[in-house]
Amino acid sequence: MKGAIYPNFRKKHALECCDRVCDIMNKIGIEVYMDECYKKEFAHKDYVKYGHFDDIAEDIDVAVAVGGDGTILKCAKYLVERDTLLIGINTGRLGFMSALEYDQLEQVEKLLLGGCKVSERMLLTCKIQNGNDSVYKLRALNDVTISAAYSDICDFDVYCDGLNIGSYRADGAVFSTPTGSTAYSLSAGGPIIEPDMKCIEMTLICPHSLFTRPMIFSPDRRLRFVNTAEDNPELFVSVDGGNPIKLPRGSSVEITGSKHVIKLADMASNDFFNSLNKKFMRPLK
Repeated sequence: MKGAIYPNFRKKHALECCDRVCDIMNKIGIEVYMDECYKKEFAHKDYVKYGHFDDIAEDIDVAVAVGGDGTILKCAKYLVERDTLLIGINTGRLGFMSALEYDQLEQVEKLLLGGCKVSERMLLTCKIQNGNDSVYKLRALNDVTISAAYSDICDFDVYCDGLNIGSYRADGAVFSTPTGSTAYSLSAGGPIIEPDMKCIEMTLICPHSLFTRPMIFSPDRRLRFVNTAEDNPELFVSVDGGNPIKLPRGSSVEITGSKHVIKLADMASNDFFNSLNKKFMRPLK
């Protein structure tokens, strides 16, 4: 069995957490891999093997992301189209997608040996046509956000399977998976959706209307956001919080459910509803 660790050492406790996870994996006979940029931090562990993470991800059974939700999202991008279990260990602030907190490492061995529920999380496929015959195709575990810089208001149309469902004026729109419903979409006023469901949520960002509400679509619908107005500010597309891609006037973004999923580990003590109660219904420390 092969496993890889994907850390974010900018998070408090992440380094010591990774050190312990390495030892646990080695103890139970899992080959341990890390990106070669971490050789210095783990030079004292002669059993750790190194390489480029995109190459490592092609041949592992389990990936352990140590950090916050952003770390899990970045790690997940390497696991698309692979049958790899993703385990999140939270050393950040929220860590809503994590199976464990950094002070629960006594349960890591159980997780690595299959003692957990596996939640299959849907992905979005995002196709960006930027008007210059350039097409970007990306996948999102959380969301696809389209907005202007500096919160400028803009006008845009949204289509569902070729039919116009609305012409909107807002700061932008968030198209999210159920997993992403507790991220930016929630902050923009969208509903919380149980993560094992399959649907696409559209939430407008600060709509200039008294009556606009979030909408839920089945995952096989083909949604299209079109940048329409001549006097719109510059719009940008960001997938799972990644680097923004410019969307010129007349360009479009097509969003639909992906046939691929990410397998995310869940522990009973940190499942969706327990995490919802602990991390959203009470003030964060």
